[in-house]
Amino acid sequence: MFNHIMIGANDIERSKRFYDAALGVLGVGEPLRNVANSGHTRLFYRHDGGTFCISEPINGESATSANGGTIGFKCTSPEQVKSFHDVAVAHGGTSIEDAPGLRDGAMGALYLSYVRDPDGNKLCALYRP
Repeated sequence: MFNHIMIGANDIERSKRFYDAALGVLGVGEPLRNVANSGHTRLFYRHDGGTFCISEPINGESATSANGGTIGFKCTSPEQVKSFHDVAVAHGGTSIEDAPGLRDGAMGALYLSYVRDPDGNKLCALYRP
């Protein structure tokens, strides 16, 4: 359904260190770095047909997180869910909500973990058994 997701970053190098580590847990490699004609830097992480992008805001204002928004990353096991969480926290993220683990809900049983990246974006690591 999605081609790409792009979020803003106030410190592109800090965000790169965070996402290199967290997305590395999912098997995502180094991003493609692009400097636009406007001079702002963007990073493109490509994996399994999708692209996750980080960009310095084009308008020169501060990047902000979406209130109520969550970006979910698909994992291959409960262990990968926990590893994503732990690596993200070790690289400047903040653990939020319940501890990583099994949740029962409207969509059935899911293994979930939630963190905020250094700019406040809410991320979810998810595995469906």
